[in-house]
Amino acid sequence: MDLHATYPALSDLRTRAKKRIPKFVWEYLDSATGTEATRHRNRAGLDRIGLMPSVLHGEFTPDLTTNFCGADLPLPFGIAPIGMSGLIWPDAEGHLARAAARAHIPYGLSTVAAQSPEDLAPHLGEHAWFQLYPPRDTDIRTDMLRRARDAGFKTLILTVDVPVASRRERQTRSGLTSPPKLTPRLLAQIAQRPAWAIGMAQRGMPHMRMLDKYSDARTAGLPPTAHIGYLLRTSPDWEYVTWLRDAWDGPFIIKGILRAEDATRLEKAGVDAIWVSNHAGRQFDAAPASIEALPEIRSATTLPIIFDSGVESGLDILRALALGADFVMLGRAFHMALAALGPKGIDHLIELLTKDLIANMGQLGATDLKTLPVPFDLHAHPAFPNGSISDPKR
Repeated sequence: MDLHATYPALSDLRTRAKKRIPKFVWEYLDSATGTEATRHRNRAGLDRIGLMPSVLHGEFTPDLTTNFCGADLPLPFGIAPIGMSGLIWPDAEGHLARAAARAHIPYGLSTVAAQSPEDLAPHLGEHAWFQLYPPRDTDIRTDMLRRARDAGFKTLILTVDVPVASRRERQTRSGLTSPPKLTPRLLAQIAQRPAWAIGMAQRGMPHMRMLDKYSDARTAGLPPTAHIGYLLRTSPDWEYVTWLRDAWDGPFIIKGILRAEDATRLEKAGVDAIWVSNHAGRQFDAAPASIEALPEIRSATTLPIIFDSGVESGLDILRALALGADFVMLGRAFHMALAALGPKGIDHLIELLTKDLIANMGQLGATDLKTLPVPFDLHAHPAFPNGSISDPKR
């Protein structure tokens, strides 16, 4: 089968993924919180970003390489962490880690993934990132960092935009709880998805493997969208950031930033990069689109910036880079590709994004990622670049 002919875009992979996983799993992957207005703003915000085509540049092959936090990378994107990836597809974390290693791009593992750092140690490439949901207990915190480091994770991400559990109403309506309880309703959904069901039967229902060592407590009294991790973790403050900066000897990234003043203060605190994100609309439904927050944050810091939330194509990656991001991470997209086609879906999505980057850079006359044009607002100035949104000079 020619995958590029059958699945030429993420939308095609999304459609197939929905048919291959149970409804409660799909709702976990695809949903946001509230009325999902923030999620829709992410898409609308990206669609407003215009880039003016440029002609008569002759033949050239765009250079997609970049350097981020001292690492030379062949592509300007990577695979973002998602909690309980293993619920979306059997051995999801392993498949994603191996694909990232093959492509030499970053892969992020969540504290609340279905596999532990030790499970993934044999599969990691040179760009393994560990996302920390902040433990309250200092001893547990220290041990988690040691385990991540010993397994081969070189970059630490602290996620700061999840101080409490969000409600995620669609997820709740689906009947999904944490840990998943196999009610007759969920079993009926599973029976309709044999490939997913067989894989789960072989591996067992997923749970948050890293946390096994620290607690056997139950989640009684927590919201249905919360999980055992909430019994261990805290809402971090500035002292917590300082503690982690002192404790971790590699690149240290703060994820979930939307305010420019926070970026400025984090630079002074000694972090290595800022991750602009509204958690893809999964946490707070009155947040601005991440792409709308990016220009002001770019102006407020000299630190490298990662961008996520709503990215669906190579063109979206270029929009974020043109507005001042240095790197882009995708989470939902890679999990949809895996659910759609199994492990080959991850490689296929990497190819799709790469081809889309090359095609659009050709239209822009951009020979590399540093020569992208100044973006403009398509709604305000549909044809003129002097309606630029910002000039993201570094």
